[in-house]
Amino acid sequence: MKTTKKMQQLLERMACVDKMERGKLCKMGSRPHYNHQRWENGRNIVRYVAGAQKEFVQEAIDGYNTFMTLAERYADEVIKHTRKEQARQFPKKDRRKKPNRAQNSKSAQGEESTLKHD
Repeated sequence: MKTTKKMQQLLERMACVDKMERGKLCKMGSRPHYNHQRWENGRNIVRYVAGAQKEFVQEAIDGYNTFMTLAERYADEVIKHTRKEQARQFPKKDRRKKPNRAQNSKSAQGEESTLKHD
């Protein structure tokens, strides 16, 4: 498969993401701490994050979300390219031509009018 310019740009942007962490941060009431919640092996894992680490962890979470968005866009491009290639290699066969509906309705009206005049 030939890589398109758009696909290459998406891969380059994905490679630039240098911090990643799954999950989300939740403020713990009035405390200066946060809960970092994530799913791991089918379980909700929670760890406490000090206020000083909040920005670092949030950047990592944002990095993961950005990476996943870019990965989805890359997959969409590959799928689009695959479908074009499939259509090129396996063109649709002409099936029997369907009659034009406009012609059928005119001929049907003509038959009705001749039947009424008889």
